[in-house]
Amino acid sequence: MNKNNLQQLLVEGLKDLYDAEKQITKALPKMASEAKTPDLRQAFEDHLGQTKSHVRRLEKVFEELKVSDRQKECKGMQAIIQEGEEMVKETSDPIARDATLISAAQHVEHYEMAGYGTVVSYAHQLEHHGVAEQLQQSLSEEKQADLMLSQIAETKINGRSR
Repeated sequence: MNKNNLQQLLVEGLKDLYDAEKQITKALPKMASEAKTPDLRQAFEDHLGQTKSHVRRLEKVFEELKVSDRQKECKGMQAIIQEGEEMVKETSDPIARDATLISAAQHVEHYEMAGYGTVVSYAHQLEHHGVAEQLQQSLSEEKQADLMLSQIAETKINGRSR
C-alpha cells in the first residue's frame, strides 16, 4: 500500500476513535448511575477518567501529526451505545441489568481495541513510533478495562442472576 494512503487511513482511524471516545465520555456517567453493583459502578467511574485521558492523548497525537480537522462522526460507536441503552431499558431485574451493562460496555471496549490496534500498526508502519507508543498505551488501558469487566461479571454478577 502506498504510504500516503496508509497515512490517510491512520488519520481517519484516529478521527473515528476521537469521536468514539467523546461519545463514551457521555455514556459512562449514565452507565454508572444505572449500575447496582458497587464494583461495577466504580469501574465505570474509573474508566470515565481514563477515557478523558484517551481524548487528551488523541488530541496530542493530532498535534504531533499536524492534523487539525478532527471532525468525524463515529457511527459504529453510536450504534453500539444505542443498542446497549435499548438492552438496558428492556431489562428490569437489577442483577440482570448489571450483566447487560457489562455486555454493552464490553462491546464498546472491543470496538475500541480493534480501532486502537489498527492505528498502532499504521503508526509503526509509517515510522510514527512516538505516536504508536501513545496509542498503544490507550490500547493497553482498553484491554485492562475489558478484563476488569470480565472479572466483575464472573465474580459479582453472573452467579447471582440465575
